[in-house]
Amino acid sequence: MAVKNPGKSAFWGLGNEAWGCGGNMKPEYYANIYRQYATFMTSTGNTRLYKIASGASDADYNWTEVLMRDIPHNMLDAVALHHYSVIDWNKKGPSTTFSEDQYFTTMQRAYQMEELVTRHSNIMDKYDPNKRVDLIVDEWGGWYDVEPGTNGAFLYQQNTMRDAVLAGMTLNIFQNHCDRVKMANLAQIVNVLQAVILTKEEKMILTPTYHVMEMYNVHQEATMLPLTIQTNQYKLDNRQLPALTCSASKNKEGVTHISLTNIHAREAQEITIDLRGAKYASVNGRVLTAPTLQDHNTFENPEKIKPAAYNGATLSGGQLKVKVPPFSVVVLALK
Repeated sequence: MAVKNPGKSAFWGLGNEAWGCGGNMKPEYYANIYRQYATFMTSTGNTRLYKIASGASDADYNWTEVLMRDIPHNMLDAVALHHYSVIDWNKKGPSTTFSEDQYFTTMQRAYQMEELVTRHSNIMDKYDPNKRVDLIVDEWGGWYDVEPGTNGAFLYQQNTMRDAVLAGMTLNIFQNHCDRVKMANLAQIVNVLQAVILTKEEKMILTPTYHVMEMYNVHQEATMLPLTIQTNQYKLDNRQLPALTCSASKNKEGVTHISLTNIHAREAQEITIDLRGAKYASVNGRVLTAPTLQDHNTFENPEKIKPAAYNGATLSGGQLKVKVPPFSVVVLALK
């Protein structure tokens, strides 16, 4: 079977969730099926097919091991990974009336992405030290109970500041691993799960997640700058997580952007960043936050949550001092 490419789509996933709803396959069997189909997927014209293997669910590191071992790398452009920030698969919890305990658990699940990306990348490094094969996190995001009165199969849920900081934290992780993570796809775009757009008949609203995506687009086509921070812990009961995550880049115009996400539900975070000899004359930025974690945009009030100007950063003597409000996302531009 030859795969024709009439739409000139560059990216092709060979199956989806082959370990589950895509066939309940063992990794060795899927690797053989992948090799069979990839053999007949040839590029035509000026469009080169970019072939993505159906990758692991969460911490199934053996799946990645088998794919990297058994699929010739000249047939493989990328391996996928799926991870959702779910409180409990049997009782996911509400999207807007959640407690701080439920919020913290969601952040725990989201922060697992750091370990997942690191460990899957380490396996890939063993077989592909030159990083020719990419890691594609092609499904991620928050997953809660559907909105009351909606069709359960449609997975329609609201989008709050919880989702904004979840997105900011996760994008920071991806950007700090951009040597291996070359693509990441939020699930999904419109009206389903952690959507960036919600619609109702002729109406449309932008979610807090949309605004984070828009704020972070300054990192696109830029060069990642390593940034290491020491952060306070967000503690609840006997659990704790890093309160701050961050990432940085420098674009072709020479502007440095630093994105910071504070997941702490109650406390602002102050941090001083040593710029290591880099000289900047000005700093400005934007912030996304709201009075409560549960706040969200509605069709009656579509702009309740949107980015605002941020003046909580100062430059002095080669150091950048920043105060990040509770449950907020800040993006700075240094010139």
